[in-house]
Amino acid sequence: MKKFLATLLAIVSVLALSACGKDDGLTMWCIATKSDSNRHSYEAAIADMQKKYPDTKLNWEAYENNAYKEKIKAAVSGNNMPDIFFTWSCAFLGDFVKEDKVYCLDEVYAEFKDKLPEKMCKNTTYNGKKYGVPLTMNIVGLFANMDILKEVGYDDVPKTFEDLMTCCEKIKAAGKIPFGCAGKPDDTWCVTEYLESIIEKSVGAKTLDDIFMNGQTWDNQDVAKAVDLFQDMIKKGYFDPNGISLGNDEVKQNFMDGKYAFYMNGTWNCADFAKKEGLNVKVAEFPVINADKAELGQLIGGPSDTLAVAKSAKNAKETAKYTFELGQLICKYGYLDGCGLPAWTVDYDVSKINALTQSVAKIVTDSNYMVLFGDTAMPAAEAGKYLEQVKGVYGCTVDGATFIANLKKDIR
Repeated sequence: MKKFLATLLAIVSVLALSACGKDDGLTMWCIATKSDSNRHSYEAAIADMQKKYPDTKLNWEAYENNAYKEKIKAAVSGNNMPDIFFTWSCAFLGDFVKEDKVYCLDEVYAEFKDKLPEKMCKNTTYNGKKYGVPLTMNIVGLFANMDILKEVGYDDVPKTFEDLMTCCEKIKAAGKIPFGCAGKPDDTWCVTEYLESIIEKSVGAKTLDDIFMNGQTWDNQDVAKAVDLFQDMIKKGYFDPNGISLGNDEVKQNFMDGKYAFYMNGTWNCADFAKKEGLNVKVAEFPVINADKAELGQLIGGPSDTLAVAKSAKNAKETAKYTFELGQLICKYGYLDGCGLPAWTVDYDVSKINALTQSVAKIVTDSNYMVLFGDTAMPAAEAGKYLEQVKGVYGCTVDGATFIANLKKDIR
Protein backbone atom coordinates (compact mmCIF):
# COMPACT_ATOMS: atom_id res chain seq x y z
CA MET A 1 0.00 0.00 0.00
CA LYS A 2 2.83 2.44 0.89
CA LYS A 3 4.52 1.76 -2.45
CA PHE A 4 1.20 2.22 -4.26
CA LEU A 5 0.55 5.56 -2.53
CA ALA A 6 4.09 6.75 -3.22
CA THR A 7 3.67 5.86 -6.91
CA LEU A 8 0.28 7.58 -7.04
CA LEU A 9 1.69 10.73 -5.45
CA ALA A 10 4.58 10.75 -7.92
CA ILE A 11 2.13 10.48 -10.84
CA VAL A 12 0.00 13.30 -9.43
CA SER A 13 3.09 15.48 -9.00
CA VAL A 14 4.23 14.86 -12.58
CA LEU A 15 0.75 15.63 -13.90
CA ALA A 16 0.59 18.82 -11.85
CA LEU A 17 4.00 19.93 -13.10
CA SER A 18 2.95 19.09 -16.62
CA ALA A 19 0.05 21.46 -16.13
CA CYS A 20 2.55 24.11 -15.08
CA GLY A 21 4.41 23.58 -18.30
CA LYS A 22 1.49 24.07 -20.75
CA ASP A 23 1.27 27.18 -22.91
CA ASP A 24 4.56 29.08 -22.52
CA GLY A 25 5.79 26.98 -19.59
CA LEU A 26 7.51 28.28 -16.48
CA THR A 27 9.76 31.30 -16.55
CA MET A 28 12.90 31.82 -14.46
CA TRP A 29 15.39 34.67 -14.13
CA CYS A 30 18.85 34.29 -12.58
CA ILE A 31 22.42 35.64 -12.71
CA ALA A 32 24.10 32.50 -14.07
CA THR A 33 25.45 34.19 -17.20
CA LYS A 34 27.81 32.32 -19.52
CA SER A 35 30.83 33.81 -17.74
CA ASP A 36 29.47 33.06 -14.25
CA SER A 37 31.07 30.26 -12.22
CA ASN A 38 27.62 28.81 -11.46
CA ARG A 39 26.54 28.51 -15.10
CA HIS A 40 27.25 24.79 -15.35
CA SER A 41 25.39 23.98 -12.12
CA TYR A 42 22.24 25.62 -13.53
CA GLU A 43 22.59 23.93 -16.90
CA ALA A 44 23.13 20.49 -15.34
CA ALA A 45 20.27 20.90 -12.86
CA ILE A 46 17.85 22.11 -15.52
CA ALA A 47 18.81 19.19 -17.78
CA ASP A 48 18.01 16.74 -14.95
CA MET A 49 14.66 18.44 -14.35
CA GLN A 50 13.78 18.28 -18.04
CA LYS A 51 14.42 14.54 -18.03
CA LYS A 52 12.25 14.08 -14.95
CA TYR A 53 9.49 16.41 -16.12
CA PRO A 54 9.62 16.31 -19.95
CA ASP A 55 6.28 18.09 -20.30
CA THR A 56 7.39 21.03 -18.15
CA LYS A 57 9.12 23.64 -20.25
CA LEU A 58 11.41 26.00 -18.31
CA ASN A 59 12.25 29.23 -20.09
CA TRP A 60 15.18 30.77 -18.26
CA GLU A 61 17.22 33.90 -18.74
CA ALA A 62 20.42 35.05 -17.04
CA TYR A 63 21.50 38.63 -16.41
CA GLU A 64 24.63 40.36 -15.15
CA ASN A 65 24.64 40.94 -11.38
CA ASN A 66 23.85 44.65 -11.03
CA ALA A 67 21.60 44.83 -14.09
CA TYR A 68 19.62 41.94 -12.64
CA LYS A 69 19.09 43.74 -9.34
CA GLU A 70 17.40 46.61 -11.15
CA LYS A 71 15.45 44.31 -13.46
CA ILE A 72 13.93 42.20 -10.70
CA LYS A 73 13.07 45.27 -8.61
CA ALA A 74 11.30 46.81 -11.60
CA ALA A 75 9.48 43.53 -12.29
CA VAL A 76 8.24 43.38 -8.70
CA SER A 77 7.06 47.00 -8.79
CA GLY A 78 5.38 46.52 -12.16
CA ASN A 79 3.77 43.15 -11.30
CA ASN A 80 5.65 41.55 -14.18
CA MET A 81 7.61 38.86 -12.35
CA PRO A 82 8.86 35.52 -13.68
CA ASP A 83 7.44 32.41 -12.00
CA ILE A 84 10.80 31.55 -10.39
CA PHE A 85 13.52 34.06 -9.69
CA PHE A 86 17.00 34.17 -8.23
CA THR A 87 17.39 36.50 -5.27
CA TRP A 88 19.75 37.33 -2.45
CA SER A 89 18.52 36.63 1.06
CA CYS A 90 17.87 38.94 4.04
CA ALA A 91 16.73 42.46 3.16
CA PHE A 92 16.90 42.00 -0.64
CA LEU A 93 14.26 39.26 -0.68
CA GLY A 94 12.64 40.76 2.41
CA ASP A 95 11.66 43.89 0.48
CA PHE A 96 9.69 41.75 -1.99
CA VAL A 97 8.08 39.78 0.83
CA LYS A 98 6.92 43.04 2.43
CA GLU A 99 5.24 43.95 -0.85
CA ASP A 100 3.40 40.59 -0.73
CA LYS A 101 4.85 39.50 -4.08
CA VAL A 102 6.49 36.23 -2.97
CA TYR A 103 4.85 32.84 -2.45
CA CYS A 104 5.16 31.44 1.09
CA LEU A 105 6.97 28.08 1.03
CA ASP A 106 6.04 26.74 4.47
CA GLU A 107 3.62 24.08 3.25
CA VAL A 108 5.97 22.80 0.53
CA TYR A 109 9.07 22.99 2.77
CA ALA A 110 7.53 20.28 4.96
CA GLU A 111 8.18 17.82 2.11
CA PHE A 112 11.88 18.75 1.94
CA LYS A 113 12.82 19.51 5.55
CA ASP A 114 14.74 16.23 5.94
CA LYS A 115 17.07 17.33 3.14
CA LEU A 116 17.24 21.07 3.83
CA PRO A 117 18.29 22.01 7.39
CA GLU A 118 16.20 24.66 9.13
CA LYS A 119 19.29 26.75 9.93
CA MET A 120 20.01 27.18 6.21
CA CYS A 121 16.61 28.86 5.81
CA LYS A 122 17.26 31.48 8.48
CA ASN A 123 18.18 34.27 6.06
CA THR A 124 15.03 33.73 3.97
CA THR A 125 12.57 33.46 6.87
CA TYR A 126 10.46 36.53 7.65
CA ASN A 127 7.99 36.75 10.53
CA GLY A 128 8.42 33.01 11.02
CA LYS A 129 7.55 32.11 7.42
CA LYS A 130 9.86 30.75 4.72
CA TYR A 131 10.10 32.40 1.30
CA GLY A 132 13.32 31.14 -0.28
CA VAL A 133 15.05 27.97 -1.45
CA PRO A 134 18.76 28.32 -0.53
CA LEU A 135 21.40 27.06 -2.94
CA THR A 136 25.10 27.07 -2.12
CA MET A 137 26.73 29.32 0.47
CA ASN A 138 29.95 31.27 0.08
CA ILE A 139 32.37 33.45 1.99
CA VAL A 140 34.91 36.06 0.95
CA GLY A 141 38.28 34.38 0.52
CA LEU A 142 41.80 35.78 0.27
CA PHE A 143 43.14 34.00 -2.82
CA ALA A 144 46.91 34.00 -3.23
CA ASN A 145 49.06 33.15 -6.25
CA MET A 146 51.70 31.05 -4.51
CA ASP A 147 54.18 31.26 -7.37
CA ILE A 148 54.37 35.03 -6.92
CA LEU A 149 54.56 34.70 -3.13
CA LYS A 150 57.39 32.17 -3.40
CA GLU A 151 59.33 34.65 -5.55
CA VAL A 152 59.41 37.01 -2.54
CA GLY A 153 60.14 34.35 0.07
CA TYR A 154 56.71 33.10 1.19
CA ASP A 155 55.67 29.45 1.31
CA ASP A 156 52.23 30.21 2.70
CA VAL A 157 49.66 33.02 2.83
CA PRO A 158 50.68 35.59 5.50
CA LYS A 159 48.92 34.88 8.79
CA THR A 160 49.11 38.36 10.34
CA PHE A 161 48.16 41.74 8.94
CA GLU A 162 51.65 43.10 9.55
CA ASP A 163 53.19 40.23 7.61
CA LEU A 164 50.65 40.72 4.81
CA MET A 165 51.70 44.36 4.48
CA THR A 166 55.39 43.35 4.47
CA CYS A 167 54.59 40.82 1.77
CA CYS A 168 52.87 43.53 -0.29
CA GLU A 169 55.98 45.72 -0.06
CA LYS A 170 58.17 42.87 -1.29
CA ILE A 171 55.78 42.09 -4.14
CA LYS A 172 55.70 45.75 -5.14
CA ALA A 173 59.52 45.93 -5.00
CA ALA A 174 59.66 42.91 -7.30
CA GLY A 175 57.66 44.83 -9.90
CA LYS A 176 54.38 42.96 -9.34
CA ILE A 177 50.97 44.20 -8.16
CA PRO A 178 49.79 42.85 -4.78
CA PHE A 179 45.99 43.20 -5.20
CA GLY A 180 43.48 43.39 -8.01
CA CYS A 181 39.99 44.82 -7.43
CA ALA A 182 37.31 45.82 -9.95
CA GLY A 183 36.00 49.37 -9.67
CA LYS A 184 33.51 49.76 -12.50
CA PRO A 185 30.15 51.17 -11.25
CA ASP A 186 28.36 47.85 -11.76
CA ASP A 187 31.08 46.02 -9.84
CA THR A 188 31.29 48.13 -6.69
CA TRP A 189 30.36 44.98 -4.78
CA CYS A 190 33.92 43.78 -5.51
CA VAL A 191 35.29 46.69 -3.46
CA THR A 192 33.08 45.67 -0.53
CA GLU A 193 34.77 42.24 -0.50
CA TYR A 194 37.96 44.04 0.57
CA LEU A 195 36.48 46.86 2.65
CA GLU A 196 34.07 44.72 4.67
CA SER A 197 36.79 42.20 5.50
CA ILE A 198 39.08 44.99 6.69
CA ILE A 199 36.30 46.59 8.76
CA GLU A 200 35.26 43.23 10.27
CA LYS A 201 38.85 42.37 11.27
CA SER A 202 39.18 45.85 12.81
CA VAL A 203 35.91 46.31 14.72
CA GLY A 204 34.73 42.72 15.19
CA ALA A 205 31.99 40.72 13.47
CA LYS A 206 29.24 41.51 15.97
CA THR A 207 29.75 45.26 15.60
CA LEU A 208 29.64 45.11 11.81
CA ASP A 209 26.61 42.79 11.88
CA ASP A 210 24.78 45.20 14.20
CA ILE A 211 25.46 48.06 11.80
CA PHE A 212 24.29 46.11 8.76
CA MET A 213 21.23 44.42 10.24
CA ASN A 214 20.40 45.52 13.78
CA GLY A 215 19.99 49.26 13.56
CA GLN A 216 23.31 50.42 15.00
CA THR A 217 24.74 53.73 13.77
CA TRP A 218 27.51 54.10 11.22
CA ASP A 219 28.99 56.79 13.46
CA ASN A 220 31.82 54.55 14.63
CA GLN A 221 35.43 55.82 14.76
CA ASP A 222 36.83 52.29 14.44
CA VAL A 223 35.00 51.94 11.11
CA ALA A 224 36.51 55.25 9.98
CA LYS A 225 40.00 54.01 10.89
CA ALA A 226 39.43 50.79 8.92
CA VAL A 227 38.36 52.80 5.87
CA ASP A 228 41.49 54.94 6.16
CA LEU A 229 43.60 51.79 6.44
CA PHE A 230 42.09 50.43 3.22
CA GLN A 231 42.77 53.75 1.47
CA ASP A 232 46.33 53.76 2.78
CA MET A 233 46.85 50.40 1.07
CA ILE A 234 45.55 51.91 -2.17
CA LYS A 235 47.76 55.00 -1.88
CA LYS A 236 50.83 52.84 -1.21
CA GLY A 237 50.32 51.20 -4.59
CA TYR A 238 49.16 47.82 -3.32
CA PHE A 239 46.22 47.86 -5.77
CA ASP A 240 46.21 47.90 -9.56
CA PRO A 241 45.77 51.60 -10.42
CA ASN A 242 43.74 50.60 -13.48
CA GLY A 243 41.35 48.57 -11.33
CA ILE A 244 38.98 51.51 -10.89
CA SER A 245 38.04 51.24 -14.58
CA LEU A 246 38.00 47.43 -14.82
CA GLY A 247 35.15 44.98 -14.43
CA ASN A 248 35.35 41.90 -12.24
CA ASP A 249 35.74 39.49 -15.17
CA GLU A 250 38.84 41.42 -16.30
CA VAL A 251 40.34 41.57 -12.81
CA LYS A 252 39.67 37.91 -12.16
CA GLN A 253 41.33 36.99 -15.48
CA ASN A 254 44.30 39.19 -14.61
CA PHE A 255 44.72 37.25 -11.36
CA MET A 256 44.49 33.95 -13.20
CA ASP A 257 47.09 35.20 -15.69
CA GLY A 258 49.54 36.00 -12.87
CA LYS A 259 49.25 39.79 -12.87
CA TYR A 260 48.27 40.02 -9.17
CA ALA A 261 49.48 38.17 -6.09
CA PHE A 262 46.14 38.43 -4.25
CA TYR A 263 42.46 38.53 -5.17
CA MET A 264 39.76 38.98 -2.53
CA ASN A 265 36.42 37.68 -3.76
CA GLY A 266 33.73 35.06 -3.21
CA THR A 267 34.70 31.44 -2.85
CA TRP A 268 32.48 30.57 -5.82
CA ASN A 269 35.70 31.29 -7.77
CA CYS A 270 37.32 28.09 -6.50
CA ALA A 271 36.02 26.10 -9.45
CA ASP A 272 37.57 28.34 -12.09
CA PHE A 273 40.87 28.65 -10.24
CA ALA A 274 41.12 24.89 -9.74
CA LYS A 275 40.53 24.27 -13.46
CA LYS A 276 43.16 26.77 -14.63
CA GLU A 277 46.18 24.75 -15.70
CA GLY A 278 49.40 25.92 -14.08
CA LEU A 279 47.70 28.23 -11.58
CA ASN A 280 49.03 27.59 -8.06
CA VAL A 281 46.49 29.15 -5.67
CA LYS A 282 45.81 28.92 -1.96
CA VAL A 283 42.82 30.42 -0.12
CA ALA A 284 42.78 31.86 3.40
CA GLU A 285 40.72 34.24 5.51
CA PHE A 286 41.81 37.84 5.84
CA PRO A 287 44.06 38.29 8.92
CA VAL A 288 43.07 40.06 12.14
CA ILE A 289 43.90 43.77 12.33
CA ASN A 290 42.74 44.62 15.86
CA ALA A 291 42.99 41.57 18.14
CA ASP A 292 41.22 43.46 20.96
CA LYS A 293 37.99 43.49 18.97
CA ALA A 294 38.26 40.88 16.21
CA GLU A 295 39.52 37.33 15.83
CA LEU A 296 40.11 34.60 13.29
CA GLY A 297 36.97 32.71 12.40
CA GLN A 298 34.98 35.89 11.74
CA LEU A 299 34.03 35.83 8.07
CA ILE A 300 32.10 37.80 5.49
CA GLY A 301 29.45 35.67 3.76
CA GLY A 302 26.98 32.89 4.51
CA PRO A 303 23.84 31.43 2.93
CA SER A 304 22.59 34.05 0.49
CA ASP A 305 22.00 32.73 -3.05
CA THR A 306 18.35 31.78 -3.23
CA LEU A 307 15.51 30.84 -5.55
CA ALA A 308 12.04 32.19 -4.81
CA VAL A 309 8.59 31.79 -6.33
CA ALA A 310 6.41 34.72 -7.33
CA LYS A 311 3.00 34.82 -5.71
CA SER A 312 1.67 35.33 -9.23
CA ALA A 313 3.31 32.12 -10.52
CA LYS A 314 1.29 29.59 -12.48
CA ASN A 315 0.02 26.88 -10.11
CA ALA A 316 2.25 28.36 -7.37
CA LYS A 317 2.28 25.33 -5.06
CA GLU A 318 3.46 22.92 -7.76
CA THR A 319 5.90 25.53 -9.06
CA ALA A 320 7.28 25.74 -5.51
CA LYS A 321 7.84 21.96 -5.46
CA TYR A 322 9.63 22.22 -8.80
CA THR A 323 11.76 25.06 -7.38
CA PHE A 324 12.81 23.03 -4.32
CA GLU A 325 13.89 20.13 -6.53
CA LEU A 326 15.69 22.46 -8.91
CA GLY A 327 17.40 24.27 -6.03
CA GLN A 328 18.65 21.01 -4.54
CA LEU A 329 20.17 20.02 -7.88
CA ILE A 330 21.81 23.44 -8.42
CA CYS A 331 23.28 23.09 -4.94
CA LYS A 332 24.60 19.61 -5.74
CA TYR A 333 26.25 20.54 -9.02
CA GLY A 334 27.52 23.83 -7.63
CA TYR A 335 29.25 22.03 -4.78
CA LEU A 336 30.68 19.31 -7.04
CA ASP A 337 31.98 22.03 -9.35
CA GLY A 338 33.56 23.82 -6.40
CA CYS A 339 31.38 26.94 -6.69
CA GLY A 340 30.34 26.98 -3.04
CA LEU A 341 29.44 24.94 -0.01
CA PRO A 342 26.09 23.14 0.14
CA ALA A 343 23.03 24.47 1.91
CA TRP A 344 21.35 21.09 1.34
CA THR A 345 22.32 17.79 3.00
CA VAL A 346 24.96 15.97 0.95
CA ASP A 347 23.98 12.44 -0.12
CA TYR A 348 26.40 11.94 -3.02
CA ASP A 349 30.11 11.25 -3.59
CA VAL A 350 32.26 14.34 -2.94
CA SER A 351 35.70 12.70 -3.13
CA LYS A 352 36.65 14.54 -6.33
CA ILE A 353 35.87 18.07 -5.12
CA ASN A 354 38.85 20.35 -5.73
CA ALA A 355 41.35 21.12 -2.97
CA LEU A 356 40.49 24.84 -2.90
CA THR A 357 36.85 24.17 -2.07
CA GLN A 358 37.94 21.67 0.58
CA SER A 359 40.12 24.41 2.09
CA VAL A 360 37.12 26.74 2.19
CA ALA A 361 35.09 24.02 3.90
CA LYS A 362 37.79 23.85 6.61
CA ILE A 363 37.74 27.65 7.04
CA VAL A 364 33.95 27.60 7.41
CA THR A 365 34.06 24.66 9.82
CA ASP A 366 36.52 26.57 12.02
CA SER A 367 34.53 29.82 11.85
CA ASN A 368 32.51 31.27 14.72
CA TYR A 369 30.62 34.17 13.11
CA MET A 370 29.51 35.14 9.61
CA VAL A 371 28.40 38.62 8.59
CA LEU A 372 26.35 38.56 5.40
CA PHE A 373 27.53 40.74 2.51
CA GLY A 374 26.51 44.32 3.30
CA ASP A 375 24.59 45.13 0.11
CA THR A 376 22.55 41.97 0.70
CA ALA A 377 22.04 42.36 4.43
CA MET A 378 20.76 45.94 4.17
CA PRO A 379 17.46 47.07 2.61
CA ALA A 380 17.81 48.18 -1.01
CA ALA A 381 17.59 51.92 -0.31
CA GLU A 382 20.29 51.72 2.36
CA ALA A 383 22.46 49.41 0.25
CA GLY A 384 22.43 51.90 -2.63
CA LYS A 385 23.63 54.73 -0.39
CA TYR A 386 26.25 52.46 1.13
CA LEU A 387 27.63 51.42 -2.27
CA GLU A 388 27.88 55.06 -3.35
CA GLN A 389 30.15 55.77 -0.40
CA VAL A 390 32.18 52.59 -1.05
CA LYS A 391 32.72 53.79 -4.61
CA GLY A 392 34.09 57.06 -3.24
CA VAL A 393 36.40 55.19 -0.89
CA TYR A 394 37.98 53.21 -3.72
CA GLY A 395 38.34 56.36 -5.78
CA CYS A 396 39.98 58.05 -2.75
CA THR A 397 37.44 60.90 -2.79
CA VAL A 398 35.83 59.78 0.49
CA ASP A 399 38.01 59.23 3.58
CA GLY A 400 37.04 57.40 6.77
CA ALA A 401 35.59 60.42 8.59
CA THR A 402 33.51 61.41 5.56
CA PHE A 403 32.39 57.82 5.01
CA ILE A 404 30.86 57.43 8.47
CA ALA A 405 29.49 61.00 8.48
CA ASN A 406 27.70 60.52 5.15
CA LEU A 407 26.28 57.14 6.14
CA LYS A 408 25.17 58.49 9.51
CA LYS A 409 23.29 61.24 7.65
CA ASP A 410 21.93 59.03 4.85
CA ILE A 411 21.13 55.88 6.83
CA ARG A 412 21.51 56.28 10.64
